[in-house]
Amino acid sequence: MDGLRTVRARHPWRWAAGAAALVVLVQFLHGLATNPAWDWATFRLYFTADTILQAIGRTLELTAYGTVLGFALGAVVAAMRLSRSAILRTLAWAYVWVFRSIPLIVQLVFWFNLSYLYKRFGFGIPFGPTFGDFETVGVLGALGAAVLGLGLHQAAFAAEIIRGGVIAVDAGQREAAAALGIPRGRQAWRIVLPQAMRSILPAAANEVISLLKGTSVVYVMAIGELFYQAQVIYGRTGRVVPLLMVATVWYVVLTTVLSIGQYYVERYFSRGARRTPPPTPLQRLRAFLRSLPARTSGGTP
Repeated sequence: MDGLRTVRARHPWRWAAGAAALVVLVQFLHGLATNPAWDWATFRLYFTADTILQAIGRTLELTAYGTVLGFALGAVVAAMRLSRSAILRTLAWAYVWVFRSIPLIVQLVFWFNLSYLYKRFGFGIPFGPTFGDFETVGVLGALGAAVLGLGLHQAAFAAEIIRGGVIAVDAGQREAAAALGIPRGRQAWRIVLPQAMRSILPAAANEVISLLKGTSVVYVMAIGELFYQAQVIYGRTGRVVPLLMVATVWYVVLTTVLSIGQYYVERYFSRGARRTPPPTPLQRLRAFLRSLPARTSGGTP
């Protein structure tokens, strides 16, 4: 056995596929750098323009409002779907079914034109006299309709994400807590929710990122978010491609920031499942930099 030589397995097709992918990538990057149609001068001119930065602020505003409203209402709908009441379960199921079935752009246009259907809203006894009313136009403007549409649409998906996370927790956890006499509210808050969050967070983060990009749909309501403002500028200047690249790069930047936040939040909630969470990319970089002197000197790190 001492005379046998170890030969590593060769994977020629794997190397060929990797080389072909690199060639395609290099060609694409070369086209980005040399093709004058991309018009990078115009891209640089508008990338940090005041109108674009203000539009980014409006995009983040819509994302924040839609996320808070969507997940707050989604938690209520999820609780209704998990309820023992057949009426509440049916109503929650119908809500999820309706709002998942209708495209977001249709919902936004509907809420934007709500004042056409209902001129005034009142409050009072159901099917009886009203004690006061107000005009719909004065309360639900373009921004309010956009937030309402985004929030209600998001709530349907958030409800299923939250319900799935709660169902994923072993029923024995609740049974053990009930046997110990722990109140139901404390069971949900201290036992079920921390474990459910491990299942909820990845899908919830995807929904928030999807909502960030979905705010571009409100251009139909002439709200000055990022995509709408890019349209306005290239409609005035005729520089379509560079303005679309401005919007694209900013969406990538914002999505990257949200993804980093998702990583650290997931790491926080993984503490109960792992005694020692894996090191973060920054911690790995610091460890690598500390090991460089030993590597360069020929020693073992």
